[in-house]
Amino acid sequence: MARFIGRQRELAHLLETTRKSSASFVVVRGRRRVGKSRLIEEFSRHFDHYCVFTGLAPDKNTTAADQLKEFSRQIARQFKIARALYEDWSDAFWAVAERVQSGQVLLFFDEISWMGSKDPTFLAKIKDVWDRRLKHNDRLVFVVCGSASSWIEENLLSSTAFVGRISYTLTLEPLPLVDCDRFWPDIISAYEKFKVLSVTGGVPKYLEEIDPRQPAEDNIKRLCFTRGGSLVEEFDLIFSDLFLRDSDDYRLILEALCAGAKEVGEIADFLQRGTAGRIPEYLRELELAGFVARDFTWNLRTGEDGKLSRFRLRDNYLRFYLKYIQKNRHKIERDSFALKSLGSLPEWSAMMGLQFENLVLNSRGQLHELLRIDPQDIINENPFYQRKTRRHAGCQIDYLVQTRFGSLYVCEIRFSKDPVGSTVLTEMKTKLAALGRPRGISYRPVLIHVNGVTTDVMDSNYFAAIVDAQELLQAKSQTSMF
Repeated sequence: MARFIGRQRELAHLLETTRKSSASFVVVRGRRRVGKSRLIEEFSRHFDHYCVFTGLAPDKNTTAADQLKEFSRQIARQFKIARALYEDWSDAFWAVAERVQSGQVLLFFDEISWMGSKDPTFLAKIKDVWDRRLKHNDRLVFVVCGSASSWIEENLLSSTAFVGRISYTLTLEPLPLVDCDRFWPDIISAYEKFKVLSVTGGVPKYLEEIDPRQPAEDNIKRLCFTRGGSLVEEFDLIFSDLFLRDSDDYRLILEALCAGAKEVGEIADFLQRGTAGRIPEYLRELELAGFVARDFTWNLRTGEDGKLSRFRLRDNYLRFYLKYIQKNRHKIERDSFALKSLGSLPEWSAMMGLQFENLVLNSRGQLHELLRIDPQDIINENPFYQRKTRRHAGCQIDYLVQTRFGSLYVCEIRFSKDPVGSTVLTEMKTKLAALGRPRGISYRPVLIHVNGVTTDVMDSNYFAAIVDAQELLQAKSQTSMF
């Protein structure tokens, strides 16, 4: 079994449910491979009894009856009893409930949408067994889990039937950089680690496939550009039975966002749609799945969110797949794709910049620590942009933090194999001039880099902070402050 890395905060939240004087109903959601089942398995170490049931993986030929039959088989194996053929979910759930009436029990239904999406009465029967039997064991924690976040949102979290019953909802995100770092020995450079993370993001299962003895390029070639590589077909598995409707628009929206964040209207234009139509619904489902983030801009005078927002592809694997693997899929499957080097891939530098930005944004909490910003002092924070108007120029800030002390931390995020040169000074000054400065606001420019900065950048004393990305991979701060 792979070692358990990170997730201490999430595990602590789960453990709080065991200190209650009543049973707990917990919902866990998150993208495929993000470590939901592994987290619950680690959580199970704190129980006397662990009972786990898993739905059959989605297949067009799998029926509701097949799911019930498989659940029946698992009951027999779990409780070491003769197999019974249950004709209804109520009977199967009751059989489970009878065997967990007492003691410290963790009852886990993994991939619940696989189990029940084809039976309209499935969740009603879960509600019934919870109300009538499961909740009466004060030492029981009932966890349901799934990758189909939109299904969970619509059928569980937004359902009036479960109001007041769900004790805690945990949305599992990719690992922050400080935990990703633990998959490599210290002797590996930050630059090499970030090349791998540009493909995997903080998804634990992908990181487990990395061989730290091999260079980054060899790992990526093996996983992404070799027939049978684990990340070649992963995209198809991610999108299998994931959303509320079958539509190619999900993939098309992701392709629209590959080159950078876009507003809804820009996405509609990419898809050649006259109006947004159902695009906002699809975007919402992609958000719930953890693949897309919606970044709101805000009023710098008041700190309040505005109506202007862009959607950003936040999942590094999906962008890498759509940008490089998908276009070469037939060659890869024939084992005839020859990767000269990652740098030879089209638009590699621009893609790496976007991937690196995602990694930094997914670890923004640690960035706040490095910049010595107390979360309680933050009024607003996000990637920030403004449209060009007659009164001011357009501009885009990689990451902006506004504090209640009248400070704007304006972050420029750069990924390069070479040290960042003095051109960054001119570019940052241009951005700040376009941004404009409300009365009483101070700018604190911040540069985040991977492979160092040149002497003239250091000597300029222009940046309030220069953050080496290596620091984001480590627990202790060594940020250079001026």
